[in-house]
Amino acid sequence: MTMTRGEVAERSGVSRETVRYYERRGMIPEPPRTDGDYRIYDEKYVERIRFIKRAQELGFSLGEIEELLELRVDPDGDCGDVRSRATAKLVDVREKIDDLRRIEAALTSLADACSGEGPTSECPILEAIEDRTAAGEINKRSQGSTSSTVISSEIPWPHHP
Repeated sequence: MTMTRGEVAERSGVSRETVRYYERRGMIPEPPRTDGDYRIYDEKYVERIRFIKRAQELGFSLGEIEELLELRVDPDGDCGDVRSRATAKLVDVREKIDDLRRIEAALTSLADACSGEGPTSECPILEAIEDRTAAGEINKRSQGSTSSTVISSEIPWPHHP
């Protein structure tokens, strides 16, 4: 069964532009053309695009997916090569999860430090963001209390290279 680019896009769950982009990147082969110069696709294009999309859902970049596609057709490739890429991606995912937990902790500390009342010129969240390395105290203005404080250096700021 032959299909148009639009039909391949629809069956793959992507836009026509995405199909075109994958062609330009070489992630799917350029399809044959009819005598009228129309591209004709078959089910293999749909399967390959679905593979690309599933790999993206697992967090693989397009560059990494290109490597996976090459391994898939390499007669000398073995599962160990694929496994090493998957475990490397797993390490990346775990690092991102750790970063997200640090971000959550930092945002929790910042939100807890602010009552949500008063002028923004005295907002402890904005003050902490402005000077995250300050060793000074930032007043916690929740429920009008000034006795509790948050030390900006104690906020678990996420680490970014």
